[in-house]
Amino acid sequence: MTSGALLPLAAVLSALGPGVVIAFLPEERHGLRTTLNLAGALLQVGVMALLVAEAARGNAYTARIPFVAGTEILLQTDPLALLLAGLSALLWLLTTVYAIGYLEGSPHRSRFFSFFSLCVSATLGLALAGNLFTFFVFYELLTLATYPLVVHRGTDEAVRAGRVYLGYTLAGGLALLVGMAWLTQIAGPVEFEPGGVLAEGAADPATLTVIFVLLVGGMGVKAALVPLHGWLPVAMIAPAPVSALLHAVAVVKAGAFGIVRVVDEVYGVALVASLGLATPLALLATVSILYSSLRALAQDYLKRRLAYSTVSQVAYITLGVALGGATATMGGLVHLVHQGIMKITLFFCAGAIAETLGVHRISEMAGIGRRMPGTMAAFTVGALGMIGAPPTAGFITKWYLGLGGLGVGEPWVVGVLALSGLLNAAYFLPVLYVAWFRPPEREWPASSHRLEAHWMLLAPPLTTAVLALLLGLLASTPFSALEWARLISFREVAP
Repeated sequence: MTSGALLPLAAVLSALGPGVVIAFLPEERHGLRTTLNLAGALLQVGVMALLVAEAARGNAYTARIPFVAGTEILLQTDPLALLLAGLSALLWLLTTVYAIGYLEGSPHRSRFFSFFSLCVSATLGLALAGNLFTFFVFYELLTLATYPLVVHRGTDEAVRAGRVYLGYTLAGGLALLVGMAWLTQIAGPVEFEPGGVLAEGAADPATLTVIFVLLVGGMGVKAALVPLHGWLPVAMIAPAPVSALLHAVAVVKAGAFGIVRVVDEVYGVALVASLGLATPLALLATVSILYSSLRALAQDYLKRRLAYSTVSQVAYITLGVALGGATATMGGLVHLVHQGIMKITLFFCAGAIAETLGVHRISEMAGIGRRMPGTMAAFTVGALGMIGAPPTAGFITKWYLGLGGLGVGEPWVVGVLALSGLLNAAYFLPVLYVAWFRPPEREWPASSHRLEAHWMLLAPPLTTAVLALLLGLLASTPFSALEWARLISFREVAP
């Protein structure tokens, strides 16, 4: 194995190594645990920065590890892989800082941070996966690593949520396994290639259609596409750092990312269209966008409202890739990054409010903007980004999704995006109104003596909120948007 091939492995192991050590640390070794957590997160950011710099020079790295029965673990640093892997590394560092402050004084921190690290390692593995088998291995490892995080509190409600989570995700994993095995039996080991690896005559259309449904259905569970989304609102019983990780960079992104791989790099857009699968997938994404937005309107529990918002927002990624065309695909993939940054901001803020003031419901948030102005300022940026208000990053991605829909002759997409934006405003603006403009209706607990959350709970959402604004400004020029398209979607797009 060459030295360059070690870099993709280093990216995966930079999280796994500290996690294994932390698993055996006594609870009282707080300082060492914190050092290992931060060192692992910083190392991972450093490795990913090196890989991105090498990719900018035209250097890509591949690691092949023989496995069993003619299969191999394949890791590669293609542009699409670096998109999710880079996002995961950056947001893991911020989430680590946040989690250290959030769990201060809590029991079972060594167990939590061990599985937390394993979760990120699995996410990096599936992001860098170069074939369908490697993706499946890390996809299932992600399921097993996140279950202990969902049930971390150990309450009856947490255990029930964990069972629901496992029921959905293991069923999805089984569908993915059957689809992968069937496809491998037809076409041999499936490696990801831009444009797809399947010829139109690889099998009869009915077989290819069933396999596609199995693959996308299996990944659609983690992507929380309706009606496979039921686990996500239930899993909000998990601690806020887990919720942030699930929604921004790990589970739901793994599912959406897998759908992108299958459509663009296994089947190919042309084959998906010729099989008549593109329109049903786009309609499924549309139903997910609108239905979950309507469900969000009815939620008073803040994290559940954010959960239904995630179902809606992640479906934009599926919509973009289902539409085909460079601009629509670009909009969906850039939204993968932007949604992650904005949604993690919102969950950071929700957790900080709950920890500092014991507030979990929107009806209890009157006056919080005056009480925690920094936290609510970050929340406001994230909420406006979800709505798609300029100059936030969310506006840019929705703009290019709309242009992409028009470019492929699907003008109804613009109507869906406009209606979705109105629904987003309907469930986010009341939160902002209650927090900023209504006077407090309750006495805050005596323990909440600070004006703001602990700095470790405040710095991460402020950082991601600023990043969301900067990305919106940077991506708002035609040049930068076209560079996103050329780098990520593997297609040339005319200005």
